[in-house]
Amino acid sequence: MTATTTAPSAAPDHSRPTVRPPSSRLRAWATRAPLLPALIFMIVVTQLPFVATLVISFFDWNALYPDARAFTGFANYGDVLSDPDMRRSVWTTILLTVAVVLVSLVLGLALALLLDRRFKGRGLVRTLLIAPFLVVPVAAALLWKHVLYNPEYGLLNGLLHYVGGPQPDWISNTPLLAIEASLVWQWTPFMMLILLAGLQSRDQQQMEAARVDGASDWQIFVHLTLPHLRRYLELGALLGSIYIVQNFDAVFTITSGGLGTANLPYTVYQTFYQAHENGLASAAGVLVVIGSIIIATFALRVVSSLFREEVGRA
Repeated sequence: MTATTTAPSAAPDHSRPTVRPPSSRLRAWATRAPLLPALIFMIVVTQLPFVATLVISFFDWNALYPDARAFTGFANYGDVLSDPDMRRSVWTTILLTVAVVLVSLVLGLALALLLDRRFKGRGLVRTLLIAPFLVVPVAAALLWKHVLYNPEYGLLNGLLHYVGGPQPDWISNTPLLAIEASLVWQWTPFMMLILLAGLQSRDQQQMEAARVDGASDWQIFVHLTLPHLRRYLELGALLGSIYIVQNFDAVFTITSGGLGTANLPYTVYQTFYQAHENGLASAAGVLVVIGSIIIATFALRVVSSLFREEVGRA
């Protein structure tokens, strides 16, 4: 009978230090560390001024009488909501936003359908159609005010004079329409790009199958293209609304807020820089920011749903 011997297990070597893997929290901080300077800069530039504006909105604060300021709570917000000029500017903002967004979406959809087809010179046409969106907003407003709308040397009246038509003063006769036209010209390319991306993401096999089954172009557009573009239309409408609600350049440049065209941002400007009512202007500005945040929340939901659809399709 032979005895079996078992080799003694090696004793742990305590002379070498044990290397522990980094924790998940440490790895997460290491990943986010390069973004911290940008985050700090964004907080300093955007959030601290907003906090200061929020604090000022609770004070009765006129810049001409700095020693007479006093804490009033939500009184400024009540004055803003009950002021007839402010309510009129809210209505003007709504009209301006709805008109510009709807017309830009319709024109953008038409141009996107055109550019979705192959034709000679499509790249050049696409570049020319995108150009208005790249123009500085103030420059675009000045272009419309002096080059197109001027009753003496504007292009619109020049064309009407050539055909023997009237010579209207466009800004005086139709002030809000004049602003809307300039904003539509500038924002149609943006809508076109979004909708063109949606058109090019369609399932081509489904489109070909519909054509083989005898569907007309109109039936394909109504039953396949439009349902597919619903998210892109929503995204364009929400992003456009965020900008138009806050638009100041066109109103200030073309009409200076006169003739019933003062929207919310221009009314805030008047209250702050002309009436020197810092508290009222801050309260109105906070309300504008809250409205923009509400719209932006819906926009982010639409963007996230688009990403989920693309990931699911992939």
